Amino acid sequence: MSIKSFAAGLFAGYIKRKTYRWASKPIETQQKVFEELISKAKDTVFGKDHKFERIKSHSDFIKHLPIRDYEGLKNYVDRVVGGEKNVLWPGKPLYFAKTSGTTSGAKYIPITKDSMPNHIEAARNAILMYIAETGKAGFVDGKMIFLQGSPEMTEQNGIKVGRLSGIAAHYVPGYLQTNRLPSLETNCIDDWETKVDAIVEETYQKNMTVISGIPSWVQMYFERLQKKTGKKIGDLFPGFDLFIYGGVNYEPYRAKFENLIGRKVDSIELFPASEGFFAYQDKQNEKGMLLLLNAGIFYEFIPVTEFYSENPPRLTIGEVEIGVNYVLIISSNAGLWGYNVGDTVQFTSVKPYRVIVSGRIKHFISAFGEHVIANEVESALKEAVEYFQEVRINEFTVAPQVTPPEDNLPYHEWFIEFENAPQDIGAFAKKIDEALQRQNSYYKDLIKGKILKRLQIVSLRKNCFNDYMKTQGKLGGQNKLPRLSNDRKIAETLLKLNAQ
Repeated sequence: MSIKSFAAGLFAGYIKRKTYRWASKPIETQQKVFEELISKAKDTVFGKDHKFERIKSHSDFIKHLPIRDYEGLKNYVDRVVGGEKNVLWPGKPLYFAKTSGTTSGAKYIPITKDSMPNHIEAARNAILMYIAETGKAGFVDGKMIFLQGSPEMTEQNGIKVGRLSGIAAHYVPGYLQTNRLPSLETNCIDDWETKVDAIVEETYQKNMTVISGIPSWVQMYFERLQKKTGKKIGDLFPGFDLFIYGGVNYEPYRAKFENLIGRKVDSIELFPASEGFFAYQDKQNEKGMLLLLNAGIFYEFIPVTEFYSENPPRLTIGEVEIGVNYVLIISSNAGLWGYNVGDTVQFTSVKPYRVIVSGRIKHFISAFGEHVIANEVESALKEAVEYFQEVRINEFTVAPQVTPPEDNLPYHEWFIEFENAPQDIGAFAKKIDEALQRQNSYYKDLIKGKILKRLQIVSLRKNCFNDYMKTQGKLGGQNKLPRLSNDRKIAETLLKLNAQ
């Protein structure tokens, strides 16, 4: 055992004890965070506008502060982007994490001096909790790869702007720098295919022990490694025993991964977002991820079934129940207040509080980390129909094709019932795809990086959607077909009906 792995084991034990101390006092921990947030932000523009000086309880908080999404907070964020101080949080943010927007283009999510350490500590502690549980610390002596965005950043009125993963790359602790791959030069390569090839060249002869990234990107890396060496990943990297992932559900990829690796490896699931690092897997054999109640974020939970009611209940941590779908609402030391992240969660445990990500409050598709929403697909389709003026459409839905035949690239499969079909359906699909790429940078990156190929259209016979709704007992009334799915339940039924 090396000094580094021995020290990691000791530190892991300390972090485990510290973590379960606050986790064993969830209500007290969240109350402390709540009071600190209100106290620190009371003299900001937002704090004054919402009478923070009068807020003494959660009921006061609800009275003065409505639920918002990014669009609802945008006027304040725009002032911060413009260089104004003390708007949402004291001072100026350290960074903006730039992400895809929905109706307003790019979103600029502030990351402050107070919130940045929570991102870094959560990622670190996820690994340390794994060490504390399993006793496995030898991997810290090997090479670790984090497939992430470029660490290069731009600047906006003195505030650095980049993607969250690229920002986090600047915070890898010194004791891991010698273990970390790829090199800074490789990490800054813009073209994803070129970057992956460079990563393969840097790593295929190394002692890789930890590999981290979104599963779809890591799968491409594994496939390139296998093509170059002709070896299973587990044979190429005998010490590879830990896969760390987040962003999308790993399950659709698990069988493919285990085939590529040639054996099973331990994994740690993370729940990070530009808005905050919310949870990580703290137990290998427990379902769900430990919700981080002490990380500068005050959580509220709205039952999905009541989210669109006039005055939906805003529950705190002590009021939630296992197995119920909740919309996740946060207020944080990044200056986000009553903020609807868009994710829905279910609690799998309340001692301690663990969650799974159950979906999005709006229909979406994110089988590959693209976070495509209904508004984007509807807008892209509208643009294509306006261009191909002869086209008329009765109904459509979109599903991911994760495992296409003959090992082709996966893609989005659009099921469209045309009233009047385009003469060139390939050109029509290309027009939709280009419009979708313009709206969604994640989707564009996946296409340009050849993780996905362009969307494919399946033209359905007349009344196929009506027949589908009949099979579900939902024909007529106010029943609506989901525009987007993250699985193929609707898709496979439509294909069967279309063949009848």
